[in-house]
Amino acid sequence: MTDGTKELAALGRLVRIAQSDTGQSRRVANFLLSWWNAQSCGGFDMTDLWSVDRAIADDMLVVFRMIMTFRIYPTALGHQDDFAAIVERWRPETKGPRE
Repeated sequence: MTDGTKELAALGRLVRIAQSDTGQSRRVANFLLSWWNAQSCGGFDMTDLWSVDRAIADDMLVVFRMIMTFRIYPTALGHQDDFAAIVERWRPETKGPRE
């Protein structure tokens, strides 16, 4: 088992990328927002992994495993404001996470 350091670092990098404005940012935002609230924000197209740099895809895989392992929403990790900003940038018409 892990202490979560690697996972939190990967999540932090993805959050920063999703808050910027590039094609890769949009794909990272799609990934993160599918975790936040897939019903409102939409799912993640797995083929988008082909359109991001290898390091970004690796971080996505780390976060995917973290989501599976710890079964928590990003708000439980203190990312409420970060995800609210990502929602505002990429999905301003949506709601927050399901609790």
